[in-house]
Amino acid sequence: MPYKVPKLKDYSPEALDRVASELLTALAEEARVVTDEPQWRALRDRWTARKNGIVTQINDLWLKGAPKEAKRTAGQKVNELKAKVADVVESRRVKQINLSVTDSLEFSDSVSAEVIPRLDITLPGIRRPIGAEHPIIRTSNEIVSVFQKLGYSVAEGPVVETDYYNFEALNFPPNHPARDTQDTLFIAGEQSKPARDRLLLRTHTSPVQIRTMEKMRPPIRIVIPGQVHRNDPPDASHSPMFHQIEGLAVDTNISFGDLKGTLDHAMKALFGSSVKTNFRPSFFPFTEPSAELYVTCFICGGSGKRGKDDAACRPCKQTGWIEVLGCGMVDPNVFEFVKDNGYDPKNVSGFAFGMGVDRLALLKYSVDDLQLFFQGDVRFLQQFS
Repeated sequence: MPYKVPKLKDYSPEALDRVASELLTALAEEARVVTDEPQWRALRDRWTARKNGIVTQINDLWLKGAPKEAKRTAGQKVNELKAKVADVVESRRVKQINLSVTDSLEFSDSVSAEVIPRLDITLPGIRRPIGAEHPIIRTSNEIVSVFQKLGYSVAEGPVVETDYYNFEALNFPPNHPARDTQDTLFIAGEQSKPARDRLLLRTHTSPVQIRTMEKMRPPIRIVIPGQVHRNDPPDASHSPMFHQIEGLAVDTNISFGDLKGTLDHAMKALFGSSVKTNFRPSFFPFTEPSAELYVTCFICGGSGKRGKDDAACRPCKQTGWIEVLGCGMVDPNVFEFVKDNGYDPKNVSGFAFGMGVDRLALLKYSVDDLQLFFQGDVRFLQQFS
């Protein structure tokens, strides 16, 4: 009869040795009759299956049912049995594989075309599946690589910033709307600190521009990817956490023409050589003059219509243009905060730009809901692998 794990009432060392001997004897008898792979699998499942295998049963019936004073002795015996059971089952598997190979060799003369050894050590090993970049990270890396080829370095900075670096040093006056708690996520318990030292979650990656200029003298050319946070309720086009890439170039005699040429080249590298760029006046506290950069819609080709039936192009709202980023010449007031490190606004000039990576990823991959990027649904993300 198949072995059945008994319940124990006596946990003395002698009783444990007796039941352990009975278990191992039963295992040896069952293992002895194993002659092929299916039989070995049945043996393995019966003795080592995680849910109801005999090893699991002795753990539940002998160890968990043991009185407190016998727990240590029972635990040692159960662990010893687990190791012996695993050794016997595995050794029987090795023996079966060797027998299979030997049998194959014995019959190779008569049925060489049909008999193949079960174990072929010349085959390549099993490779672990490799994942793919998240679509937002992929888009970010593509943008960064464009500017790296233009000689820009990558700069990074802390996500938890001070009011000074996030606002004051970027020419945001104390009453600027961006300082309002309706937009900015402030760290609690900072009321006792001076206003410029209070901590918050950065609303843009621009603080890294100031930090870099404090450490490096001009000329500099940096591109700054990273996460930013704003108090926006999550919906199809907004998220309290999103990604930005900003750029800064400072040198002598830099003009708005340099800004236009740099961004025009970058947009053509990202969206194709056929796209056109359009700069429209705007306002940003840390640049003057400022502009918003539009590119011809790379989905409808600038026509505002899609498909054979001339349906309206939703991404560009039938205008043929898509807003990509904000940019401008660095305001001289910003240079005043780092004037002592070689950034005298009388001697140097520069331009800056910033774009939202998430929005570009939405357009690039024709996704209609921003939240899909952050929900961790593998079925959605597998489409981009």
